[in-house]
Amino acid sequence: MVDSAHAYLVGLVGTGVTPSLTPPMHMAEAAALGIPYVYRPIDLSTLGLGADRIGDILTWAERLGFDALNITHPCKQAVIPHLDEIDPVAQALGAVNTVLLGREGRRGWNTDTTGFERAFSAGMPDAPRGDVVQLGAGGAGVAVADALARLGTSRLTIVDLDAERADALARDLRERRGTDAVAAEPSRLARLLEGADGVVHCTPTGMAEHPGMPFDAALLRPDLWVADIVYRPLETELLTAARAAGCRTLDGGRMAVGQAVDAFELITGTRPDPDRMNRHFHDLVRPREILV
Repeated sequence: MVDSAHAYLVGLVGTGVTPSLTPPMHMAEAAALGIPYVYRPIDLSTLGLGADRIGDILTWAERLGFDALNITHPCKQAVIPHLDEIDPVAQALGAVNTVLLGREGRRGWNTDTTGFERAFSAGMPDAPRGDVVQLGAGGAGVAVADALARLGTSRLTIVDLDAERADALARDLRERRGTDAVAAEPSRLARLLEGADGVVHCTPTGMAEHPGMPFDAALLRPDLWVADIVYRPLETELLTAARAAGCRTLDGGRMAVGQAVDAFELITGTRPDPDRMNRHFHDLVRPREILV
């Protein structure tokens, strides 16, 4: 049963977050559920603050009566030392994007990883996962790789320009998840994609600020599924080329909605309607560009 007696106050902390669609997406769902809910960006760029002030921001938020904060770049790692309790998955990933504030203290979760898991399960539930190639081992890549491990990927090959970062992620997945994960250099991508069931793209290439393709479209084939976590724009050059090649595709909007669904439930204790939140998202994304 929805508790409409409590009015929620939530913030989004990060650099350049003022145009983000996450606050209006949350508030639209809260309105549909009859929950009083105010969600405002706390833009470090506007405030002239760096990630090193995240501890102060948490203190200010507590004193001002905030119920929760969503945390984005560049504070997902910096926030961890300032928390009282961290969900085991977030602890293992070394990144937190949702913090609850209250009598129990400051508690952190990572809904990026559960968001991709939700997105993939809904968007490509029957897609083969025997051999998956992932491009990118950065913060988003870490969250996605963990989700792929939980989804039952048999073999995960992680490709990144930073060989040490890719090796570290693959090693972590082997030790912590028991996943057959290996790192590979970008020069091997063509051969890797030949035998893969699917590819997940987790780099900035394709974003409005970084247009282009992460690899040659000639490497696409109809029986290869393609997932892109970029959602500004939703229709990336990679997805356009993949659809033209006959590939099954998953756009980044699904992960954006998936992480918001899980964050909303953590904050309010009320399960939102994922389909309705997806409609909110697309209503918001049509008239303007969106922020990652």
